[in-house]
Amino acid sequence: MTHRSAGARNNERLEFLGDGLVNLIVAEALFHRFPHADEGWLTRARAQLVREESLAGIARELLLGDQLELGPGELKSGGYRRDSILADALEAMIGAIHLDAGFETCRRTVLIWFEPRFASLAVSGTEKDAKTRLQEWLQARGLPLPEYVLLDTRGEEHDRMFDVACRLDTPAMEASGDGSSRRQAEQRAARAILERLPV
Repeated sequence: MTHRSAGARNNERLEFLGDGLVNLIVAEALFHRFPHADEGWLTRARAQLVREESLAGIARELLLGDQLELGPGELKSGGYRRDSILADALEAMIGAIHLDAGFETCRRTVLIWFEPRFASLAVSGTEKDAKTRLQEWLQARGLPLPEYVLLDTRGEEHDRMFDVACRLDTPAMEASGDGSSRRQAEQRAARAILERLPV
């Protein structure tokens, strides 16, 4: 892991390759994991995941700073702790894994590193909710909006469960969902409808 400050034989070409690979792998993963997210959101999510700070964070988890060969100046100024140097080192390693072990091994490795970051994106509620997506699908086709019908309420007042049906006129379709609030039940019913639509 040789920084350019340490000499002419360094990681810069591998950084170039790794940069392209990490962008591709993360873009493909986002495309499949968030099937209803639009292009703008996917672009912003990818930029967040592959930005310098994020890559440097992964490099720190892998203790890459300890493996870096730096020139005397960078060594003295603590270059092994600098985000830009760590991010470049991670990209170089991704490029090296690809050349040494092939794309699939590289892809699997990168996805393992990014998994907690994908999970935090999902938790942050960045996708539109199911009711909104269903309404937009119907509106885009000039179809009537869904009707949500409360089917049942059960349980004690402090532990209530709601059963809700989501009904469409066109296409004629119905699905139900339950939840600890009426809103949650409606969302689950809408999601069940979406799973049956060609979205």
